[in-house]
Amino acid sequence: MSEAKELTGPDGLKKIGELISEIRFAMLTTAAEDGTFDSRPMATQNKEFDGVLWFLTAQDSRKVDEIAADTHVGLMYADPKNQSYVTIKGRANVSRDQAKIHELWNPMYKAWFPGGEDDPQIRVLRVDVNEAEYWEANDSKIIRSLKYLAAAATKGAVDVGTHGTVSVKR
Repeated sequence: MSEAKELTGPDGLKKIGELISEIRFAMLTTAAEDGTFDSRPMATQNKEFDGVLWFLTAQDSRKVDEIAADTHVGLMYADPKNQSYVTIKGRANVSRDQAKIHELWNPMYKAWFPGGEDDPQIRVLRVDVNEAEYWEANDSKIIRSLKYLAAAATKGAVDVGTHGTVSVKR
């Protein structure tokens, strides 16, 4: 990997937005009551990334209780096909914001919320992103493969991608 890039402000938001825009699901990690971590897949809403990520969830899910006890969360996005990966740290909030539920609603959610947008279990999960870290390949799969071989032969002296951090200031 090349030297880590540090991004902030609009450039950082744009970079993270570009990397996660085509990745439909993220793994959301919360702190469990016993101090361990729980992770589960969540469908990311298809919205322009502005430092906030939105999800719909059920009130009776364990993650809601875990977030009530500790609002720190992590999100992991992976796109192995394009060799791009993003980890996100943020603070979560769960609400019953009916306007936001309406805005985010998609008919596929009926599988989880049979009562539709008015289902009593449906909640909005908002994650305010504090920072992110990303890794991405710079080249096509064939070029990457050749670079991986060269990196192995030169003990890592060949640049095979980019690593960066993003600080989201509010």
